[in-house]
Amino acid sequence: MAQSAKTRTAETGTTTAANVSTAYVAVGPELTQYAVDGTTISPVPGSMVSVPAPIQYVWQHPGKPIAYVASSDRFAAKPADLHHLSAFAMAPGSGKLSLIGAPRLLTSRPINISTDRDGRFLLVAYNDPASLTVHPIAADGSVGEAIKQDGKLDAGIYAHQVRMLPSNRTVLLVTRGNDPAGGKPEDPGALKVFSFNQGKLAEKQSVAPGSGYGFGPRHADFHPTRPWFYVTMERENQLQMFTLGAEDRIGPAPAFVKTTLAEPGKVRPGQVVGAIHVSRDGRFVYVSNRADGKTELDGRKVFVGGENSIAVFAVDPKTGEPNLIQAVDTRSCHVRTFAIDPSGKTLLAASVAPMDVASGGTVSTVPAKLTAFAIGADGKLSFTAERAVDTAKGPMFWCGFTPLT
Repeated sequence: MAQSAKTRTAETGTTTAANVSTAYVAVGPELTQYAVDGTTISPVPGSMVSVPAPIQYVWQHPGKPIAYVASSDRFAAKPADLHHLSAFAMAPGSGKLSLIGAPRLLTSRPINISTDRDGRFLLVAYNDPASLTVHPIAADGSVGEAIKQDGKLDAGIYAHQVRMLPSNRTVLLVTRGNDPAGGKPEDPGALKVFSFNQGKLAEKQSVAPGSGYGFGPRHADFHPTRPWFYVTMERENQLQMFTLGAEDRIGPAPAFVKTTLAEPGKVRPGQVVGAIHVSRDGRFVYVSNRADGKTELDGRKVFVGGENSIAVFAVDPKTGEPNLIQAVDTRSCHVRTFAIDPSGKTLLAASVAPMDVASGGTVSTVPAKLTAFAIGADGKLSFTAERAVDTAKGPMFWCGFTPLT
């Protein structure tokens, strides 16, 4: 959690400076705390915990110091078909994690998780096959068996995120679809909407402009006070803004469509958009552009080029229109995940893995990194610190501050 006064670092008992934020970072199956201040990013000694498989996503209970961790070995060299939900208690003050009960076994990869706004249910999205489950949360924070739904739900193709709408009566499932590949045609994407009542879901609406072709939504985030939400379009390198109407009905088409790239005319292979966060005051939207395409050079696979950046959009307070005001280099390749600390003053970006890059006839390796930026009053980012991270145990798939987002 963001610290506004001096505090004591977990395990070491040493005093740290004011304005230090605590972040959690997932590398493979391990989740480690980091202290992030204006100039340094440092792991907290003794803070690491592990789960049965590589971590996919993490979400904090909205009212209790409990973190939920989704894990899967789907992309392991020798997958054993292990997929789990784990619950961890977060110690007051230090944030040190301790397992609550045993991890709950799932049947397929949980790509994304979140809770309802009261913290009574955990929502789980699965990408392949696309599906959605709802689990009750017990008083001690542990996760129960999936609630049996009435009939099969249409979960689209390649679900990638699940979020409860602000009303707490409607669930949004963001389904990406797939690009055409290997002679297989494109799979359409959609925003799938379900009514929610005591853990039971019912199909309510499907939004898929152009029948979902050329529509590849990845993640969404909501404006804190207005009926607007913003969606990253992975396959189109776009940010789209949708409106919410009566009874949580989504507008049939985006109100605004914007490129996330500084140079949209120079898209290279492997260029896609990633995560999204709306600032807590609703004035700005932050989006990660990630590129990891490779080409052959002297027998080595090297970066083909592209934009690895955080795009910053200013939000028009009257219309909700997002306007690109900055694209800042992340100093790494393929930032899959980033987070904003509770004070709204620091952004932490995490790249998935190292990348070999050719320059001036030589090839060097850009390591996987955590990169910190200060957030100005105008919403723009200024680089403050970076730290290389060893990803030998798996990709750096997720990061977040406490309260986790």
